[in-house]
Amino acid sequence: MKLSWPRLLTALPAVTLAVGLTVSPVAAHPAATAPVGSPARLPAAALPRGPLGQPLLKPSAVHVPHHAPWAFPASRGWNNFACKPSARHPRPVVLVHGTFGNAIDNWLGLAPYLVARGYCVFSLTYGELLGLPLVGGLGPIDHSARQLAHFVDRVLDATGAGKVDLVGHSQGGMMPRVYLKFYGGRHKVHTLVGLAPDNHGTDLHGLAHLVDIAPVKQTLHALTPGLIEQKTGSALLRRLNAGGDTLRGIHYTVIATKYDEVVTPLGSEFLHGPHVHNLLIQELCPVDLSMHASLGLLDRIAFHATANALDPAHATPTTCASVLS
Repeated sequence: MKLSWPRLLTALPAVTLAVGLTVSPVAAHPAATAPVGSPARLPAAALPRGPLGQPLLKPSAVHVPHHAPWAFPASRGWNNFACKPSARHPRPVVLVHGTFGNAIDNWLGLAPYLVARGYCVFSLTYGELLGLPLVGGLGPIDHSARQLAHFVDRVLDATGAGKVDLVGHSQGGMMPRVYLKFYGGRHKVHTLVGLAPDNHGTDLHGLAHLVDIAPVKQTLHALTPGLIEQKTGSALLRRLNAGGDTLRGIHYTVIATKYDEVVTPLGSEFLHGPHVHNLLIQELCPVDLSMHASLGLLDRIAFHATANALDPAHATPTTCASVLS
């Protein structure tokens, strides 16, 4: 059988699901607390553990040193905790990466784009497992939401702002909704922008049904517990979307691409409720060929639509020409 690159790229997540060790299921734990301004820290009892009792979350995933360059990259103008929001952009922007991403690589395009437009921009790495310092978004999503809660508190304390805006890619567009609904974020966030978010999960063109095979379920609990929670119909997604997709007082924008090979079927990204704007990037620019990763990493048309969502009072039309903006 001849394999094309798109087919191989589509299969990669499923291959990832098939590698790992078996661990016991992760139990729910109460949210950890920490002084505002201190690094995020979760109780040891709340960490997922393997069959021999070893913690799977890398220590830096729950206690991030302020000097860690991979966690707080200030070299390109973001994660500058001395930044004070301007009158035009009074809310700092927190960027939330996707599965397998981190605070740097997911945002080498969008973070400088927003900084150049006068925003205070911050990003974190969350959900690390198995001692991989640059690979995030793999841990249990409830744990990741608690890490985001601590990071937002630190940003608010440093900037003096009353609320933040969140921009997330892939899992990073969905996981903040867990923070908003279950971990106190609804009173600290004004706007959530999701770039190709899996708000209603993904079936990976049918490959996600492999998760229903018992050995694969065991594998996911071992190596990447955050992945199984992104499958369409997962317990986490049912809990998240029960009673409606949105919360009162939050402004939502979803930006999707019809060429998304990871979040499928098309429409799984979109939210339904008040203060929601669902955008298909090809309706803004028909020749935009962005797929799942490139929508968040490289697409300046999507960046322009993001900036409009963050500052609708000064929005300008997003078109193919926005690539030059």
